[in-house]
Amino acid sequence: MPQLHKFGYRISIFTVIITAITFAIAVCTPPLSGPFCKADCFQYPFTDILSRFPRDYYWMYPAMLMVLGYMVMIITLHQVAPEGKRHLTLSGVAFAVMATLTLFADYFIQVSVIQPSLLNGEHDGISLLSQFNPHGLFIVLEEVGLTFMALSFLFIAAAVEPGYKGKRVIQITAISGISLTVVAFAAISAQFGIFREYRFEVAVITITWLQLIILGIMFARYFKSSSKNRMFYPPGTGEY
Repeated sequence: MPQLHKFGYRISIFTVIITAITFAIAVCTPPLSGPFCKADCFQYPFTDILSRFPRDYYWMYPAMLMVLGYMVMIITLHQVAPEGKRHLTLSGVAFAVMATLTLFADYFIQVSVIQPSLLNGEHDGISLLSQFNPHGLFIVLEEVGLTFMALSFLFIAAAVEPGYKGKRVIQITAISGISLTVVAFAAISAQFGIFREYRFEVAVITITWLQLIILGIMFARYFKSSSKNRMFYPPGTGEY
């Protein structure tokens, strides 16, 4: 168990750091298409974006490491949970795996398909896949993956026992995240309908990545804490 907690601490810290790095790089590369673009915007069919590679794709490399670290962190939390709580943490793992597969594939396609296709003059289908398309597959898959991430946090938070002193922060962060995600989707859809472009994607990125940083810190504290400060307790006891 000490080795498992040490591993959990390290993967949680790694996830927090790599998320902060990804966030910082992404903020420095604002979109050059769609509703938030003010000048020099790329237009359909987005085949003139060669000059933006690799600068607009740098954030995707740490993002792939981020989602892998996040998934391993959630799996490690499931491993230290008691049997009485594992139906909740296993649900969290399931959503984490779906989120990771969706997001990792989405990012890997961008850095491995778009650029070589354009360099070879293979433009068919690029407009639908490109991150510059404000209503393309990249945007939609990211929205789906990040929503799964918010759901995974909700199930992990539901498994936290009342005796753990970090319970309030974890549960407020998890509930706020999924609530804000739903509200953002409803509000943006109500205003823009199916033409929401990447507005919801920007909202859900901000929500879930901030969640990942906050909860990663809380999980790291848990893994490093003494046996008297456990997040999960044996079923039927309520405490150690």
